Formats: sequence, structure tokens, C-alpha cells
Amino acid sequence: MGASGATTGAQFSFQLLGPVRAQLDGRQIELGARQQRAMLTVLLLRGGRTVSSDELIDALWGELAPPQALGTIRTYASRLRNLLEPGRVARTPATVLVSSGGGYALRIPPEQVDAVVFQRRLAEAADAREARDAETAHSRYAAALDLWHGAALAGLPGPYAERQRHRLSEARLVAQEGLFDCALALGRHTEVVPELSSLAAEHPLRERFRALLILALYRCGRQVDALAVHADTRRLLVAELGVEPGPELTELHARVLAADPALAYVPPTGPDPAPAPAEPAGPGRPVAVPFQLPAGIPDFTGREELVQDVRAALTDTSGPAVMIAMLTGIGGVGKTTLAVHAAHAARPDFPDGQLYVDLQGAGPHPADSGSVLSHFLQALDVPEPDIPDGLGQRAALYRSVLADRRVLLLLDNARDAAQIRPLLPGTAGCAVLVTTRSRAITLGGARHFHVDVATAPEALSLLAAIVGAERVAAEPRAAAALVAACGHLPLAVRIVASRLASRPGWTIASLVTRLDDERRRLDELQAGDLTVEATFRLGYGHLADDQARAFRLLALAAAPDLSLSATAALLGCDEFTAEDLAEGLADAGMLESYATGRYRYHDLLRLYARRQAEQTDSGQERHAAVQRLLDHHLATVGNASRTLEPDHALQRHLHPVTLPGVPFADADGARQWLRHEHIPLASVLAQAVPGAPDALRPAGDLLLTWSGLIEGPAHREELRRLSELTADTAQARGEPRVEARARYTLGNLHYLTDVYDAAERELSTALRLAEDSGDTLCRHLAANALGILHLATDRPTRALPLLELARSLCDGLDDKGSEARVLANTARVHLALDQPEQAERAAADAVRLAGATGNGPTIAMTLYQHGFVLRRTGAPALAADRLRDALGHFIAQHQRGWEGLAWARLAECRLDEQRDEDAVSCAEESLRIARDLGKSYCQGLAHAVLGQALPRLGLPERGHDHLREALAVFTRLGVPEAATTRALLAAATTPAT
Repeated sequence: MGASGATTGAQFSFQLLGPVRAQLDGRQIELGARQQRAMLTVLLLRGGRTVSSDELIDALWGELAPPQALGTIRTYASRLRNLLEPGRVARTPATVLVSSGGGYALRIPPEQVDAVVFQRRLAEAADAREARDAETAHSRYAAALDLWHGAALAGLPGPYAERQRHRLSEARLVAQEGLFDCALALGRHTEVVPELSSLAAEHPLRERFRALLILALYRCGRQVDALAVHADTRRLLVAELGVEPGPELTELHARVLAADPALAYVPPTGPDPAPAPAEPAGPGRPVAVPFQLPAGIPDFTGREELVQDVRAALTDTSGPAVMIAMLTGIGGVGKTTLAVHAAHAARPDFPDGQLYVDLQGAGPHPADSGSVLSHFLQALDVPEPDIPDGLGQRAALYRSVLADRRVLLLLDNARDAAQIRPLLPGTAGCAVLVTTRSRAITLGGARHFHVDVATAPEALSLLAAIVGAERVAAEPRAAAALVAACGHLPLAVRIVASRLASRPGWTIASLVTRLDDERRRLDELQAGDLTVEATFRLGYGHLADDQARAFRLLALAAAPDLSLSATAALLGCDEFTAEDLAEGLADAGMLESYATGRYRYHDLLRLYARRQAEQTDSGQERHAAVQRLLDHHLATVGNASRTLEPDHALQRHLHPVTLPGVPFADADGARQWLRHEHIPLASVLAQAVPGAPDALRPAGDLLLTWSGLIEGPAHREELRRLSELTADTAQARGEPRVEARARYTLGNLHYLTDVYDAAERELSTALRLAEDSGDTLCRHLAANALGILHLATDRPTRALPLLELARSLCDGLDDKGSEARVLANTARVHLALDQPEQAERAAADAVRLAGATGNGPTIAMTLYQHGFVLRRTGAPALAADRLRDALGHFIAQHQRGWEGLAWARLAECRLDEQRDEDAVSCAEESLRIARDLGKSYCQGLAHAVLGQALPRLGLPERGHDHLREALAVFTRLGVPEAATTRALLAAATTPAT
């Protein structure tokens, strides 16, 4: 064992393969600011070797090192020693983080660092593969990959962390390749296809993943799909890099074409490998096991009987229904702390995971049950684009996913029964723990537990656990007086105790005296919620000036939590300063740092902080802080737009910003940020729109840009409400530019949900307002969208002038991508007007123009429209090639709605080519996606193809049923396909004479 273990007996556990975390003897260590964690990471990855101070400075800052960098390194080293050796006596030599030769070294056994264990398991896997032991190698690769919890060194700054993050990420990809290679060697080709497909899409230029996927598909009897993957790969490599596929892919392609018997799976001699565990059934087949419970507190004391009763209620499986336990009590009484403690105690009884949400029931904006369901479903491995739109559908999917699973739900801070009911599982086996201030909530079968203030012995035990039993024993009467002054309210006791713990020079009696000097506070301390405010005021009074300002300003945001970048924006400083201030507030118990780089208030603390801001800070300063936050979000969403849709005119016609926002290295990073920051973005908009008048324009532009980047239907209802709020507010304030953009967004949402009348009304209003206000961008967007709507509803003569207007406005926008999109739409109109030559010319021009922009979504859309035109003008094979190209783009961009349409159009091509089995396969894939997303028009297209293909395969009745479904959809939408489908159905059901 290393020096640390031999000297101190301490057991460490360090996580680098994800957010950097550490545990000492099973207890989580708060590692402090990001730069401090980065220094610890450098030392851990050096494996006990000494790292000089100069090396550390270069690793943390590179060429941007501040003048005081050496002093900062020494400060970090001192703090890390205190964290890693909490029991060390002052002035005694350190045994874990030691000074050596002008630098520092960590004496940590290598098996206590997950990155080291990861590399060791990879080596073991390589040894097993060399020995031709695929089963052992597969097990070692799986064990190595199980150590990962996200991106390596997530959130760490500095050039060294970036280099190591790249190195470890590459090793992870190699391990994944090895894992699937072994899986194929063991005959598990069927079970690896879904994940290999996902990895191949995520890393489109990594040929090894593509080769493994081709082999797996071929062994599943899917030769056509295997060849399609090679074709997509070749097109991608030629388009992106200008190179042909490498030797492995080229040879594999030839062997698949030749149906080489050597590619088939041959079971090894000897005992058969153990079968892979069966995948769970049910919609979405969730495989994730979420562990969302907040960390329990190590100094939890008292309430033993209540904790036992709550746990017994949660684990009582004697009845047929879901077990519900409800904790009620006043704010600050410790409901959440007790609930988290009881939930952790019950974890072994719920092996399929634990879900947690703060329902924000005590605040003015309780959490929306539909949004909560969306986040729960994602945690249970349901992809965001697959989450249905309506609350009822979402709740039904959620209950299906939880069926036959044992999951514990902690619903914290609930407002009422209506908020809770959609979140309840449908079958026994799961359990729900609810905390709420309201005793009026009634849920069938729920067991109620009232959480009262602590008894005097419990309050004293809590005080002793935080400040130390010796200090309480030295001043027993003062300690009793202190907890009595707190009214035995656990939150108040915890806050005053934390002040004492952070100031060892204070006596308990001195703190009692401070309370005695504030008679009114003592009175309030015995009178409910105001008692907590008095305790907050005591903590607030001990903050440094810059911390106090941060405490006040951070509370002005309506969002339930704040990222580090949003924190910096509110405070008007850089992220390093913001992190130090926020972490200082967290250390003082005035803010919660619940995850790396994320901060939130207790709801009462937020209220207190806002009141302090109103009393201390001018209205101008408070407004400026909120404006900076809005500015930050608009800048970041603009960065995401530039990453996902390069060179779109929208990005050059937004309200000017003064902050840079969060930058993104790639599309995956932008999408991840948009997913994680959805709730804060919605909260910022809901706060800014009805706020100060000068916030309306940037808020409107934030809504416009953000709405175009949201994938899937999960948040459409929320966007609709925000769009209506923005439009109505702008109308009331006489802001036609903002109203036009909001109504354009609203019209688009109606179009996406097939509500064509409302869409036409909003888009027409948007076009008129944009013209009145001189907003060229919105005129272009609204004219294009309205033209598409007229085309979809069989009014091509009205669509054409609108699209011509949209194209004419592109010159003023200097946007070739928008011009390409309009041209592609115009091609469709020419088809509807029986002008095939003009249609082909416009569609081909659109593809060429889009290719020059590098805008992926625009390229995909024009390829799709070109494919549509080519098929209608008699070239189905060429049309299919275009559509497959478009499909690959849509899949890579996570554009599920367009993906469904592309599959439907590809099915039509296969139908024209008399390839009926392929047509059915494509149509069924389209129908599956369209049903998941609630896309009626796409469902109609898929039904129509199935209705024509199935009779030719000997299934006439099934075909007629699909044609009837298609006719019902098209008739309801009022689209021209209804007449064609009606004729097909009539011909199919008319008896031969």
C-alpha cells in the first residue's frame, strides 16, 4: 500500500472519468474551486511523482498565468492538505500531499484513482485478447467503461486538463471498439447493433465503428443495411475529407457484396459463452439506472423513529398499489434533509434507481409536471426527441417505462395534488416520497408524516455534530439557550452552528449575546418563517462586502439554479472570480453548490436575499444584473445557432450583446448545453418579457433563436406559452418588431403540430408586422413559412409569390443558405403547378447553393427536396440516392421530424421501383418515428405507401386498412394527398368485373 494508506489508514477514492470528485473513508470531499481541482488532477495523474510549481502553473494557466500564480498554487496546496488530511495537527509533516524539491507530490495508492484503474483494465483486456479469450476481454473492457461518468475531467480549466481529456477520451473510444469487437467474436451481433449505430452517428469519421456496424448488420441478415452504411460512410469521407474509405472498410465492403461465407459468425469450440442478459421489454427499453438523490449530510442527527417509519412505509410491498409517503411541515423544519436521509437508507430496496426533483411549490412559479416528466424520461434513457408532446401521453409512457421496475421517487417541495399525480408510477414496486408545506394535499393510499421542530435534545445533538461535542459540553447552558433562541428549528440551528464552526475563536455565549442584542430577532425567531429570516440576517451580516453583493444579486434570477457562466454574468465578473464568490457563499451556508459549477438557493434564503437587494442595491443595479443574465443567454444561444447552423442570416439580425456567452467546440456540445439549460432559459424568458421595457427586444430575439434549436416535441407547449406571452406583451407596449418575431415563432409551432388555421393566422400577422416595422429578416422568415403552408394546403398559386418575396429579401440579408432553402421550397411549388423543368432546375440550384454554405441542416433540407422533385419527375433511383444522403444528415443532426419524412419519401421511391419489401421497411420506420413525435402528415405518407405495397406482397386487407388510415389523416389536415389516396382506396376496394 502507498504512503497515505500506511501512515494514516485513510481510504481515498478519486474520480477523474467524469466530473472530478473525491471521497475519504466513504465521505464526499468538497474539492473547492475549479483551478484547485485542476491542480489536484495534475498531481493525481503524475502517479506520485513530484510536480514542480512551474509545471503546475503551466498546467493550470499556460501562457495566461496571473502574476500571483505561485502564491495561488501554494494556497491551493494548503487547502488541499486540509481537505485530504482533516485530522492532521498543525505544523506536523503532511503525509498525503507533500512538498518535495520545489514542488508537490501526492502519496496516493494508484488503485484509488479511477483513471489508473481504467488503464489497468484495458491492459488486462488486451492480454486476454492476445490469449484469444474473448469472454474475459469483453468483461475487462466492460469493467473499464463502467468507470466512466461523463466527459473526463468535466469542467476543469487549463491546457493540461484539455490535453488529458483528449487522451482519456481517445482511450475510451479504443475501449469501446475493443468491447464491440469482442462482442462480435462472441456472437452478440444482434444486441450490439443499436449502440454501434449510435456511436457511428456520434463519431461519423471513425471508420472502425462503421466497420464493426457493417459486420454486425451483415451477421443479422441485413446485407442491404450493411451496404448502405458503407455508402453513407464513403459519401461522408469524400465530402468532409476528400478521401476514400481505408483498406479495412474497402475490403469489408467487397466481402459483404460477395456474401463471403467467412464473414458469418462461427461459434467457438468448447462450452458456449454465457448468453447476454435479456433486454427489458416495454416502450423505450430503458437501460439507465439513475441515482439522482442529493448527497446526504454526514451530521444528520435525531428523528430515528420517524426515519424508520418513513423507510418502512416506502418498502412496504404488501399491497397492490404504489406506496406513497408524504412529509409535511413548515419551511425550514428539515423535511428535505429527513427525506433525503430516509431515501438513502432505502436505496438497497430500489435497485433500479432513484429519481429526484425540486417541484418549487413554495415559490411563485411551481415546476410544470410535463417538464418534470420529460427530464425523468430522459434520465430513464428515453431520448428527448422520442418524448411525446401532451401531458397525458408523456405520463402514460412514463408509467410504461417504470412498469416492473423498483424505483424510488423523491418529489421535493410539492405545491398540490394536481402537480404530483402525473408523476406517480402506475404499478406496485415503486415508491414515492413527497415533501410539502401543505397538509391539504390528499393522495389515495398515501401515509402522512408530520415533521415538527426538533426536541431540545435533538437540537443540541445537531449543534454538537456541527461545532463539536467538546464546545457544547464546555458551555452547556449557553448551548441550550442558543437552540432555544432558534425555536429548535433545524434550519436555524444549522445556520448558527455553521457560523460557530467556521469561527473557532467564538464562544457559544458570545453568539447568544449577539442574539440578545437584537430583541426583535429573538421574537421573530420564535414566530415561524420570520425566525428563519432573523437567522439568515445573522449569517448575512458576517459576509464580506463582495460576498454580500453576490448573495443579493444571484437571487434576482428567476431560474431554479445557476450555472457558473450565468453566475458570472449576473455578477458582472469573470468565471474565476464568480466561482470563488459562489463557493465562498456555499462555504458560509448561504448558497448550495449541489453539482460542479451549479448553484441554487434554499427558497427562503432566496426570498431573504431579494429583500436585501431591494433595501441595499439601486433599481438600476438590480436591473443591470438581470440584463446581463439575459445578454449572456442570448449570446450563448447565438453561439449554439452558429455552431449548429453556420452562417444563418438570423445570427446577424439579433439584438446586440455585450457578453461573449458560452463557446462551443462542436455541435454535440451545443446540443448538450441546450438540453441542460432548458429550464433556466425558459425561466429567464418568463422573467424578462414582462419585466423592464428594454429587456423585451433581447428576450424576443432569445425566444426566436432558441425555438429554432429545440429538438423534438417535448417542450412545444412551454414554447407556445412563452411565445404568446411575448407577442401579447409586445402588442401592449407597441413593439411591432418583437411581436412579429414572436408571432412567427408561434405560427411555426402551430404548423409543426398540424394546426394549419392558427399557423396561417399567426404567420400572416407576423409578415404584416415585419413589413410595418422594417424587419427584413422576419419578413423573409414569415414569407417563406407562409409559402410552405400554402403549398402544404394545396394553394401553390398563393405560395409562389410568397416564396419569390422571401428569395428577393435574401439579397439584403446576405444569406445564401436561406436562399437555398427558399429555392428548394420553390421547386416544390413548380411541381404543384405542373412545371417540372423549372422544378428540377430550382432544386438542383438549391443543392449547389447549400453545398457552398457548409450549413448542415440547409444541405440536408435541399437534398431532401431535390429527392422529392426527382421522384416526381420520373427518376426514383436518383431520387433515392439524394434522399439517403439527406437521411444521413438528418440522423447525424438529431432532426427526427425530417428523418421520418425522409424515410417516407424513400419508401415512395422504392414503391416506384417495384421494390415492395424495401418500401414496407422504409415506411414502417417512418411510421414509427412519426407516431413517436405525433407528426400526422408523416404518418399519412407512411400509411399511403404501406397501403400500396402490402397488397402487392399478398396482404390486401392490411393494405386497405393503411389506405383508410392515410385518407383519414390527409382529410383531417386538408392536404392535396387526400384526393390521390381516395382514388387509390376506391380502386383497391372495387371488385374486378
